[in-house]
Amino acid sequence: MRWTLKPKPDNEQVHSLANELGIDRVLASLLVQRGISTFEEAKAFFRPNIANLHDPFLMKDMDRAVERIQQAVAANENILVYGDYDVDGTTSVALMSSYLREEYPNVATYIPDRYAEGYGVSYKGIDFADDNDFGLIIALDCGIKAIDKVAYAKEKGIDFIICDHHKPGPEIPAAYAVLNPKREDCAYPYKELCGCGVGFKLIQALNFVKGNAIETLIPYLDLVATAVAADIVPITGENRVLAAIGLDVINTSPRNGIKALIHQLEKKELTITDVVFTIAPRINAAGRMRHGNFAVSLLTEYDFEQAKLEAAGIEKFNSDRKDLDRSITQEALDQIVENNEEAQFTTVVYDESWHKGVIGIVASRLTETYYRPTLVFTKSGEKLAASARSVKGFDVYNALEACAEHIEQFGGHKYAAGLTLLPEQYPKFKAKFEEVVKATIDPGLLVPEIVIDAPMELPDISPKFYRILKQMGPFGPMNMKPVFLTKNVRDNGYGKQVGADKSHLKLNILYGADRKTYGAIGFGLGAKMELVENDFDIVYSLDENTWNGYTSLQLVLKDLQ
Repeated sequence: MRWTLKPKPDNEQVHSLANELGIDRVLASLLVQRGISTFEEAKAFFRPNIANLHDPFLMKDMDRAVERIQQAVAANENILVYGDYDVDGTTSVALMSSYLREEYPNVATYIPDRYAEGYGVSYKGIDFADDNDFGLIIALDCGIKAIDKVAYAKEKGIDFIICDHHKPGPEIPAAYAVLNPKREDCAYPYKELCGCGVGFKLIQALNFVKGNAIETLIPYLDLVATAVAADIVPITGENRVLAAIGLDVINTSPRNGIKALIHQLEKKELTITDVVFTIAPRINAAGRMRHGNFAVSLLTEYDFEQAKLEAAGIEKFNSDRKDLDRSITQEALDQIVENNEEAQFTTVVYDESWHKGVIGIVASRLTETYYRPTLVFTKSGEKLAASARSVKGFDVYNALEACAEHIEQFGGHKYAAGLTLLPEQYPKFKAKFEEVVKATIDPGLLVPEIVIDAPMELPDISPKFYRILKQMGPFGPMNMKPVFLTKNVRDNGYGKQVGADKSHLKLNILYGADRKTYGAIGFGLGAKMELVENDFDIVYSLDENTWNGYTSLQLVLKDLQ
């Protein structure tokens, strides 16, 4: 692990903010690092308010999108809400369809089959719309590169409204309206919305023209918060407002589908991390193991008893997904060792029998193990399909662009992408991808980095400090949970390896002249037990630990040396 201490923020700004807010300097320093240096900025940060969202009509084509939906409703047209099969796509479809159906019945949903149709807008989906007399398709979390498909729909007299957040190509589809803050010609002030976030801006605009207060949209934010969490977009600006208010909806009055998933977990209050690791994988499991329609059905179900039945089915999908994920990850790790590829700059593996629904998860697991830009391929019809994952600081999308001569189709983000290619191109692509990454990556990026926010004296950790720290959430990209550094600590002699395989480390850390002890847990750090025999340095975050009804603060160790 590389330990990187963030630069110290401006001392005057920290001093001024600490005095203005009545907080200690470490907390003020954390805020200034996040671009918050005034009382007003701090107020907006700590009290996310739905009234602070941007005007949706600042987004290019928003007026056209609203006008076309109004026209469809006035003419009694059938509207098809179309979205991808992952969490962002299925929550988007649930959001848009449930909002429109509040006042208009002629609305249906369509999720492409991951295996028969693949990612994004499909010809099969357009043919379905044509056969069933849909005059308008609203595509969410996909469509920004569907040039030919939108043209095909136009020939059939079907209009498209595209709500996407993926990076556009050189040409924008000739849809009736294309909402995407990443369009070069779009002046919308916040660029990092997820697909469901762009969909929310559309219903915000529709709500506004109806003369309704924005607060009437709060019940929809459980879906948006779930998508923000799952899609790993920055938790800044509008995303922070949507995630914070949406998380409150999840914990107080969620829709029945989400309530049924939480009911199965028997967890009282969810954090954004819980949403990422418990709610999102279950929603995703429907599209991975069977069909994304199961997720949309659950998320739009009005009857709680029925929602519980559907949630139980999705729980089974998730259990099957976990089994596949484990076995394929092991096969992929074995393949890397057999081919003697551990020392390469990339990890690229392929087996035609691997389940397409879990190759993205497997790619993430391999990235955790070898910390290299990673691609996991499987057979998909006559072609090979892959999921790509990257390491922090390296743009895998750009690397794939440099290999475009060997690729049929690709799309995605800086850190996650998908692609298809012809089987005969696989060896050439694999060699080219290794060559591109080797030539362009900073070798330092191939060592996992821990970014440390601030040095910390352990006695400065108080209940008040933690209470304010907690209010800095929800945490996520660009607003990560603060990580602290404390030097020269020592274990009280009762430290031990814990867990079935002794892979974790549980310590009682002694610090300072008063020799006070601080409970600490280090997940996955069991192998470092020998380092605690003498003084050592720790990097950690803070969390609460509840045991036998008693809650205490604990240090969650990221690393020690």
